[in-house]
Amino acid sequence: MKRLVKKVCLSLSILTLMPLYAGATNEDEDSEQFDWNPVMEAIILVESEGNPNAVSGNSVGVMQITPILVRECNNILKARGSDKRYTLSDRYNVEKSKEMFLLIQSEHNKQNNVEKAIRSWNGGPRYSMRATNGYYQKVLRRMK
Repeated sequence: MKRLVKKVCLSLSILTLMPLYAGATNEDEDSEQFDWNPVMEAIILVESEGNPNAVSGNSVGVMQITPILVRECNNILKARGSDKRYTLSDRYNVEKSKEMFLLIQSEHNKQNNVEKAIRSWNGGPRYSMRATNGYYQKVLRRMK
């Protein structure tokens, strides 16, 4: 009898957890298919009006990438065991700039939260809601 009760409890536990597992699988698939293009295009318009040669202090290129962001991308790549590395001159390349944006999102924004992506692009990983609000609103307007 004890054995039967254990089997029933185990079966019920498995059946109860299956929807959670299925949801996790779908979420992982969604994150791989998430389309960041509208966000990236809006950021490009706000940051540089699409000018790949735009320079503002240490920030350059269409997405106004800083040396610190390049270093962070290279740290992520190294931690993932990749031999690929970005250079400071890659910031002037539109496609490589987008790759860096996507790499940062894959590491620091696994939930694919658009608001977090926009605000952190402007204010860094510990952004202030208040300080990034104007930037966030500008990017949202460009997305529409």
